[in-house]
Amino acid sequence: MSNVIAINAAASQGIIAAQATSDEMLIGAIAKGGRAAMHTLYCRHNVRVYRFILRIVRDATMAEDIVSQVFLDVWRTARQFQGRSQASTWLLSIARFKALTALRQRRHEDIDQEDVLEIADAADTPETSLDRSNTSAILRACIAKLSPAHREIINLVYYHEKSVEEAGEIIGIRQSTVKTRMFYARKQLAELLKSAGVDSLAA
Repeated sequence: MSNVIAINAAASQGIIAAQATSDEMLIGAIAKGGRAAMHTLYCRHNVRVYRFILRIVRDATMAEDIVSQVFLDVWRTARQFQGRSQASTWLLSIARFKALTALRQRRHEDIDQEDVLEIADAADTPETSLDRSNTSAILRACIAKLSPAHREIINLVYYHEKSVEEAGEIIGIRQSTVKTRMFYARKQLAELLKSAGVDSLAA
């Protein structure tokens, strides 16, 4: 019995230690071949990366494949990470490049807008989920009407909470350009939402 308690305690300490480890420290460990660090980084960021890619490619299967490619790249190139930006910014930069490359390879295919999936909140009641689903559907439809450049800015700043500087770094444009795109994207999105009867989100 004491052995079981000791094992459980050690496991709990390992989980706490992993949670306290920064992304940058994990990447440093990955660069040295740390498989446990790779697993922790994947668990911490795979959903965020998946959602980001999905909003670009609009195909769940393709998004899952690209997520695997992104983290395989992280495993192979961790030594190249120099810490000049947040680890999440670096991950999304890799994800964006791979998603756009995949789109170019499948340019001839018509990607259905309705393939965009939302990961439901298990804590929601059925009524709340329905309301949220309806509002999300309207919001997705309006965002889909934006230009690719404006859609990308909205995605990074609102869904992934990236700063103007980080968004510029991921896309590879100046901060002033990010601000200009954000201004026009918000203006157009507000007009689209208002036309769809969602004034509260358009404000």
